[in-house]
Amino acid sequence: MLLRDTIHTARKALSTNKNRSALTMLGVIIGVGSVVLMTSVGASMEGLILGQISSIGAKSMIIFPGQQEGSQGTVTAGFDSLTFEDVDALSRLKTVTSIGPGMFVDIATAIYGREETEPRVIGTVPNYFKNRDMPAALGRTLDDRDILGAKHVAVIGSEIASDLFQFENPVGKRIKLGDLTYTVVGVLEPIGTQFFQNADEFVFIPLSTARSVTGQKYLNMVSLQSVGDFDLAESDVKSLLRQRHGIVNPKDDSDKDDFIVRTSKQANDILGSVSLGLTAFITTIAAISLIVGGIGIMNIMLVAVTERTREIGLRKAVGARKADIMLQFLIEAILLTVIAGIIGVILGIAISGLTAAIVNKFLDTYDFAVSVPAIFLALIMAVVTGIVFGIYPARQASKLSPMTALRYE
Repeated sequence: MLLRDTIHTARKALSTNKNRSALTMLGVIIGVGSVVLMTSVGASMEGLILGQISSIGAKSMIIFPGQQEGSQGTVTAGFDSLTFEDVDALSRLKTVTSIGPGMFVDIATAIYGREETEPRVIGTVPNYFKNRDMPAALGRTLDDRDILGAKHVAVIGSEIASDLFQFENPVGKRIKLGDLTYTVVGVLEPIGTQFFQNADEFVFIPLSTARSVTGQKYLNMVSLQSVGDFDLAESDVKSLLRQRHGIVNPKDDSDKDDFIVRTSKQANDILGSVSLGLTAFITTIAAISLIVGGIGIMNIMLVAVTERTREIGLRKAVGARKADIMLQFLIEAILLTVIAGIIGVILGIAISGLTAAIVNKFLDTYDFAVSVPAIFLALIMAVVTGIVFGIYPARQASKLSPMTALRYE
């Protein structure tokens, strides 16, 4: 019997009982759809996290005040653990350079004419823009003269510029931050999120100005870059701060520190752990779903063998071989899983796209992504499921005696 005829016969047999075939495919559809969905979400999240990592830079690190509480995340212990004296000490280390301290300024509104918006205001220095890769699209960023003179100047993010000035060029215009007026000297290029905060909604003023306005003696962050070996630089930074803060921590236990060091290496390690966990989760979901689907296929194929006993006997009586009978039922099982796999892929992509559209309203750097290798792998797994769980019913059908089958009622 020709393979084409066998496939046609198998397809006709499946279409005879459409509802039963659809229910049989459900487990495989869920398994394949889960693989596509989770790999898509994983790829999108990986792109999101890598976008945050790239904002740090390969040799950059950022220090925050506070404590890290094990696997529970970061818990702020206060804003008094990073001082200007710490920055002076860090600047004397030979393993780091480009020190960029930052201080949050509590200002609720930014006003220009009748326009008003709610920015996040940071007092900082020129190195901060270099360390965080924040170039100016218009005008300039802060310079040393702004810091030395404690000038009332501001560099604004692209969204702040859009909210306040719309189609005007903001450079040279004066905006009101709180009770004071600042001259806009630059507008940053659109950046998006950094550390899961929208950097386009920030306003930057000189650190010296922020210090005089707030009277604050402590810093909220310090960015810097390593010179040479990154691990050595990180070790030097931690050792210096522990020494200055009177912290005894020979085992490098971050829970004992009153500061947190964030690096791209740490972010990559976190990404690796998340990817590993996601892979394990996908594998488990897919395995369970495909096994359930495979059992359903095997069960329905055994029922089909019983229902079509006379047909099998008749085919054998007119010359069909065991291999022909076995191949027909095996192709039926494979067709079921292939169709289920295709439906699962389409469903997984559709749900992934819907998820991306929803999440993108909250995280504008979350992009829809589909892993083509994962789709092919899911389809291959579906075919393998059809073969593995279809062999037993196919063998049972091929072993039927023609005379017994023809007498079957």
